[in-house]
Amino acid sequence: MNAVEVKELRKTFELCTGKAFNRTKKLVEAVNGISLNVPAGQSVAFIGPNGAGKSTTIKILTGILRPTSGSVQVLGLEPWSRRSQLAREIGVVFGQRSQLWYHLPPDDTFELLARIYDLSKSEFRARRDMLVERFKLESFLKTPVRKLSLGQRMRAEIAASLLHGPRLIFLDEPTIGLDVVARQELRDLIREWNRNEGVTVFLTSHDAGDIEAVAERVVVVNHGRIVLDDSVLNMRRDYLSSKIISVVFHERPIDKYLPGVKLLKAEEYSRTFEVDTRVIRIPDVINEVLQFAPVADVSIEAPPLEEVIAHIYGQAAPCVVAS
Repeated sequence: MNAVEVKELRKTFELCTGKAFNRTKKLVEAVNGISLNVPAGQSVAFIGPNGAGKSTTIKILTGILRPTSGSVQVLGLEPWSRRSQLAREIGVVFGQRSQLWYHLPPDDTFELLARIYDLSKSEFRARRDMLVERFKLESFLKTPVRKLSLGQRMRAEIAASLLHGPRLIFLDEPTIGLDVVARQELRDLIREWNRNEGVTVFLTSHDAGDIEAVAERVVVVNHGRIVLDDSVLNMRRDYLSSKIISVVFHERPIDKYLPGVKLLKAEEYSRTFEVDTRVIRIPDVINEVLQFAPVADVSIEAPPLEEVIAHIYGQAAPCVVAS
């Protein structure tokens, strides 16, 4: 079963420019023929540069906007015509907008949401207690939201969005503004919920770490169109043919030029190289580096995902869809 089914989705806005009596109107196509299926239980990152059509697409999927044309089914429902029913089946978290009451503690918001979603007292208490334990909310459950750290607030936000047991959760920049530790904790919770509870995750983020940690599939949009639909692993492999090799030596190394190898950093007893695997194989580079000096340690890493995404954005290739 697919949690999301989108076929030839288009959304056009009318934009007015100019002043007073010299105003002119033009049509802006924010979404231009997107087709997409998301199986139930999958974790998908829906990413693209600003103005690519991400937010417009999500607003259509959640029933906030009506499309100009195309068909959309979210959990078997047309979002804009069945919005109230769909709201009971999905959760939504916007990193820069809060559903928690600012002057009330999270526990009070949970009580309010239980009433909104018509949860029985026993169902609400069982689910709240489970979320409090899993998201480690006990220490600040009775603290007004205005006094919480950003990391604490975001954990409570996601817990609140899961209180009614949604089958699909939309996360828009959920880790924005968080410190490194809080960001990783939140990613771990989202990934755990997806894998253990089977909740479908639809994530948008500009943070490559979110995509790597949470998503198994990446859909890249640009200018209202899908330009890539593939796994995170395949995206790395197919769209950036380079590796980063860091080497620590026991002695000062004797450097040697190697084709396809760029020296990124040189210190007294260490070197960092960028290797173009289209020119030279990694084993061949390692064999050559071993001749520089006795080696204490070697590490091989893929380049940051930001570079992969920038590489995709810079291409004018047609859509590539995972098989």
